[in-house]
Amino acid sequence: MEYPNEEHIVKILETELVTHNVKRFKLSKPDNYTFQPGQATDIVINHPKWKAERRPFTFTGLNDWDHLEFTIKIYDDHDGVTNALGKLKAGDELILHDVWGAIHYKGEGTFIAGGAGVTPFIAILRQLHKDAGLGENRLIFSNRTAKDIILKEEFGKMLGSHFINTLTQEKTAPYESRKIDTAYLREKIKDLSQYFYICGPDAMVEDIAKTLNELGADKSKIVTEEF
Repeated sequence: MEYPNEEHIVKILETELVTHNVKRFKLSKPDNYTFQPGQATDIVINHPKWKAERRPFTFTGLNDWDHLEFTIKIYDDHDGVTNALGKLKAGDELILHDVWGAIHYKGEGTFIAGGAGVTPFIAILRQLHKDAGLGENRLIFSNRTAKDIILKEEFGKMLGSHFINTLTQEKTAPYESRKIDTAYLREKIKDLSQYFYICGPDAMVEDIAKTLNELGADKSKIVTEEF
């Protein structure tokens, strides 16, 4: 696979856990480096061992911030890139590449996310909130357990009752314990003419997009990542 040549070496300014296995990375920002909320870039750890390992991550900060932010799930059960990322500290370097991504805000609708798949929606919803444009947008967020919910407090403050959570491997009040299937979508979605933004595991995205289309949603209004 051929990759674009654009490279930017950035320093980690700060890291912090946002859940038990998700970390926020605050990075220095290259001059004139811009992106649209929802977009991503390929990241490489600037160390000989990892120079050949590129991984895509979504920007979770906003363009007008003086730094970049990524919110990354750390898989520490094997010696992979995110495990190595999780061990990095302030002063360590990363290499960023071209900006890409097909998930952009096109209009009011329902955002549906599974686990770390919520990351493209973080910057989109933050930007809408900043611009007083959240309107009737909703976020339906599926996680295994309550402790896996990323940015629970922030989403709750931004969206209020339009922040809907469901858990698939735990029954914990006040959350529902249901899978996002046909019955769930039929119950939660009354307006099929709106936009739908879906991100999560590939099988989940495919199933939900297919189900929404079968229920009557227009394919042109179902927004997913394209590779």
